[in-house]
Parts: sequence; C-alpha cells; structure tokens
Amino acid sequence: MSTGDRQTPDQQRARHAWEVISRVKNANDAKLKKDFGIHVRKLPMRVLASGLGAALAFLEAKKDAPELVSALSSWMENVVPVRPPGQARLLLRIIESDADFQRFATTECLAYLQWLVRFAEAEGLTKDAG
Repeated sequence: MSTGDRQTPDQQRARHAWEVISRVKNANDAKLKKDFGIHVRKLPMRVLASGLGAALAFLEAKKDAPELVSALSSWMENVVPVRPPGQARLLLRIIESDADFQRFATTECLAYLQWLVRFAEAEGLTKDAG
C-alpha cells in the first residue's frame, strides 16, 4: 500500500498543492510568481461569485496563470480520472459534464484551493496580490 492510499483526502490535497507551490516558487520567473500569487488569492472568491466554469474561463482568457489552471485540472484528474486519458482540461470537463459533476468539482476545487492559497501565502507568493 502506497503512502497516498493511507492519506486522507485533505492530506492528498495538501501534498498536491505543496508540489505546485514548490514548482512555482522555484521557477526563475518573477512575473509567473507574481501572477500566480495574484490569481490564486482571488480565485476562491471568483468561484463563489461566478461559478467554477466562469472562473476558469476568466483565467484562461487572461493567460496570466496557466500554472493555476493546470494545477486545478491536474488535481481533478487525480480525483476523478478522465476517459480517455489526456483530456483533463478542467474547463472542458465542466462544460461537457452534468450538474452533479459541476457541483462536485466546485466543492473539490474550493477545498483544494484552501491549501493552495495557504501555501502560496506561507511562501510569500501573494504578498503583491493586494
């Protein structure tokens, strides 16, 4: 049994979020770090105000935080694998899914974002987010 099998869903969210934050923090791109910090801090409120699909569409249109969109898609791929594999773009999954998946994905992404925002704040990525 692997370590992931014995972890709670919250521990799995935290581990995945930490891996994402570590990659962003270690990147040699100040703009990437700043944009990620700004958008990760604002995303939970955008999801609550407009819905997950609209919030993801906003991020994809801005093209400022592809790592954030990728992190959410990757996390949801871990939680609910896509068939066929490789079609994990979360915005498309939201658009093409039923209301039950949309509600589940929204709840799951908000739980995941708690960790992502916490770690981003702890690592100083949100200090310029205002």
